[in-house]
Amino acid sequence: MGDSKQGNLNGAYYGPSVLPQRDTYHRRRSSGGGCCCNPFTCLCKCVFNLIFKLILTAIVILGLVVLVLWLIFRPNPVKFHITDASLTQFDLANSTLKYNLALNASVRNPNSRIGIYYDVLQIDAFYEDQRFSTVNLTPFYQGHKNTSDLQMVFKGQQVIVVDSAQYATDKSAGVFEVDLRMRLRVRFRLIQLLKIRVGKFRGKVDCDLKVPVSGSGVAFAAKRCDIDYV
Repeated sequence: MGDSKQGNLNGAYYGPSVLPQRDTYHRRRSSGGGCCCNPFTCLCKCVFNLIFKLILTAIVILGLVVLVLWLIFRPNPVKFHITDASLTQFDLANSTLKYNLALNASVRNPNSRIGIYYDVLQIDAFYEDQRFSTVNLTPFYQGHKNTSDLQMVFKGQQVIVVDSAQYATDKSAGVFEVDLRMRLRVRFRLIQLLKIRVGKFRGKVDCDLKVPVSGSGVAFAAKRCDIDYV
């Protein structure tokens, strides 16, 4: 009987209770599944993520809208042609050029759903890379599938420095090479979308012309100009 009681006493532990380690306990609480330890930091991260998602969504939507508009309207570049030229004076003496040049141009808008506002049309005339005159045309609106005729007159005198031998050669041939450089500022009108006006775009038009002197017997050949929007 005494041996049985002694055996039970040997199988139990009656020593002091063992407390859990505090460091481990606190570490487990800190590594829980919460947003973050600092509520302010957590709020900042959440707001940043929300703003990023909103910006990304707006960019995607804007890209889709631009793509749809392009597929609907399919804009084609404007076509510029110099159709006629009259050069009645082009005399160089003592580095002073006296000139009288008249040009006719046609501007074709090939788009069926887009109108164009020409807000600025500035045309510079060059001879041997020397600008000798500038004209500014009156702003106008051009409807869709429309051709507009323009007249440009360059008249006056200007001091320029050019190769006199090249000028003599051109004068003998009765044909002068004149370069036109046009600077445009345009807006587009989307006709089928409540007549919305879109942006302000800059364009450059380059025309390399061979202009015969009037009475030389040489006919002017119409020239298509190169246009580029920037």
